[in-house]
Amino acid sequence: MSKHIAILGSTGSIGTQTLEVVESNPDLFVVDVLTANNNVDLLIAQAKKFQPDVVVIANEDKYSYLSDALKDEDIKVYAGIDAICQVVGMSSVNIVVTAMVGYSGLLPTIKAIEAKKNIALANKETLVVAGEIIQKLALENGVSIYPVDSEHSAIFQCLIGEFENPVEKIYLTASGGPFRGKDRKFLESVTSKQALKHPNWDMGAKITIDSASMMNKGFEVIEAKWLFDLKPEQIDVIVHPQSIVHSLVQFKDSSMKAQMGLPDMKLPIQFALTYPKRLETSFERFNFLDYPNLSFEPVDTHVFRNLALAYEAMNKGGNMPCIINAANEIMVEAFLRDQVGFLQMSDIIETCMQKASFIAQPVYEDYVASDAEVRELATSLL
Repeated sequence: MSKHIAILGSTGSIGTQTLEVVESNPDLFVVDVLTANNNVDLLIAQAKKFQPDVVVIANEDKYSYLSDALKDEDIKVYAGIDAICQVVGMSSVNIVVTAMVGYSGLLPTIKAIEAKKNIALANKETLVVAGEIIQKLALENGVSIYPVDSEHSAIFQCLIGEFENPVEKIYLTASGGPFRGKDRKFLESVTSKQALKHPNWDMGAKITIDSASMMNKGFEVIEAKWLFDLKPEQIDVIVHPQSIVHSLVQFKDSSMKAQMGLPDMKLPIQFALTYPKRLETSFERFNFLDYPNLSFEPVDTHVFRNLALAYEAMNKGGNMPCIINAANEIMVEAFLRDQVGFLQMSDIIETCMQKASFIAQPVYEDYVASDAEVRELATSLL
């Protein structure tokens, strides 16, 4: 039986690679839904190639252009975030790949879970902002959440067959990004062009900047807390420049498991779609002789303060991770427009954490309000 897929954010890095996995396995996967935010031309090309039942463009201004381009295709065309939230509940869909960028992925993921669809989660901000709500909903609706992030997929793979064995600690590996080993003096003058040059991974602009600032790793720490039911002190981060060991699990008996492989996001995407089966692939194989030395280093949280701020937000709980996420999204947009310096991003995020309204036990509406409040606050602080 083919698995029917909805891909939210099909024109981004994860979305396009998901479609590569689908194309390589046409007997196993059928694309029912494609959505995009702004990249209407690529969405049109994808729709003509994969012939989904439905396409949705979040930017309603581009609906007419999209509709005209697909008028000769047997494809329904919609626009707006409300439409995305509705199509994830289509009866034919088996699994929803949530690859939308940032906070925008939260509500569609909630709606997909409420529709009892399994989730291939590539939008880490969903669990960062509202991890408690998401996990509660998934449990209530009998929904499985399969991680797509390479680090969380690695932890998940290491835990298979070990679900009854207590985890002592997990280690999320970080490449160190383009500024590994640099000091704060160097970072004072770095540009967005420099920050976008990731040494190992080909990703979208937002996540690449987050990787350079280590906020991405901070978000992964918060995401791991919810995915694997861990305490903050059970999650550690270690720099591994080669990005071969994707993460590790240490058990109560002191033994450790690591998941390894060449950097290729198509592997965790495919595993999330096919679990518990592994498909044969033509992916390049790892050769130990090409990597005679695998090295590991501590993270300098004095230089990369975002990781420390993320731990602080996780320990504080409540809506604090929502606050840090909203402030970070505004800062990344500003940095990409050269409106704020690389180190200033952390300063303003910390100020938002201090000034924004804290709610110890938020409900969904509180997250919406917090997100709006912090975006306005962060923008004013620019």
